[in-house]
Amino acid sequence: MSLEVGDRAPEFSLQADGGSEVALKDYKGKPVVLYFYPKDDTSGCTAEACAFRDALPDFGKVKAAVIGISRDSVASHDKFKAKFKLSFPLASDEDGLVCQAYGVWVEKSMYGRKYMGIERSTFLIDGKGVIRKVWRKVKVPGHAEQVLEAAAAL
Repeated sequence: MSLEVGDRAPEFSLQADGGSEVALKDYKGKPVVLYFYPKDDTSGCTAEACAFRDALPDFGKVKAAVIGISRDSVASHDKFKAKFKLSFPLASDEDGLVCQAYGVWVEKSMYGRKYMGIERSTFLIDGKGVIRKVWRKVKVPGHAEQVLEAAAAL
């Protein structure tokens, strides 16, 4: 299933870092930047998380929330968040159901080996729960700025 601009964002409720819970419905009325990333504490994922962290004050100015989702455990998220002083929720989708609902659990290939994994993707969801922009196969450099620009235009 592939979500497109104009589609309703699938609802979810996931365990997050610090023993908290993150649910899309809790963000009604404000834009949400939902970004899916493959693995805590790997080079690309760390660069992406830190870029969102550094841009968080600007996302705050446009009243947009940032949520990161991977299939790592809550314990892994806690370590990752503490190590890089991340100040937004990291949700744990260990069973992969939210990744599947958003169409980011895909077949990947590395060195000729095929495997299933998260395709680095970001969804900008408006305050009514409608997807306004989708980035797939994200390249990290400059991505947070692109997302901020789109969020500011909502």
